[in-house]
Amino acid sequence: MSKRDCLNTSVQEPPLDFSFKSIHVIQDLVSEEPRTGLRPVKHSKSGKSLTQSLWLNNNVLNDLKDFSQVVSQLLQHPENLAWIDLSFNDLTSIDPVLTTFFNLSVLYLHGNSIHRLGEVNKLSVLPRLRSLTLHGNPIEEEKGYRQYVLCNLPRITTFDFSGVTKADRTTAEVWKRMNIRPKKVRIKQDVL
Repeated sequence: MSKRDCLNTSVQEPPLDFSFKSIHVIQDLVSEEPRTGLRPVKHSKSGKSLTQSLWLNNNVLNDLKDFSQVVSQLLQHPENLAWIDLSFNDLTSIDPVLTTFFNLSVLYLHGNSIHRLGEVNKLSVLPRLRSLTLHGNPIEEEKGYRQYVLCNLPRITTFDFSGVTKADRTTAEVWKRMNIRPKKVRIKQDVL
């Protein structure tokens, strides 16, 4: 990889855009042509995209099988992936593969079928995650939805396209004290 390629991998680059392509499985991305925008996506000498944004919104994905392998085939620097848009698909959970992209700062998951609020906990390992969307999923109907997410992802600055305020943080902390019991530590007794 050349220094020039690294410098050209940028969030300012247009996204690799596979939105509205009726994609059923991730593997289809390899043979599918991405949408073209006003500015073309730059490519490395090997033909891989030099972008940090991948848009897969408005498709029919129900899992992310082979996601890492396919992203490695498409992007010159998959480790720099900063923005993934998976909104308006058929995902029922947050696939752990998303937690392997440590530079991820924007993740759109709105309009899917995620039904367990606990799925959010998986994202707590992402140190740079700042913007997350989950509205339009069944979990949005759960009591304390916003507070739960903000408690478990304290670095988020934008949630469901709305800025996170100090008041939101305070409310989330109060909610946490009232609703989340600390885990009990079991002390083993030695049997004599």
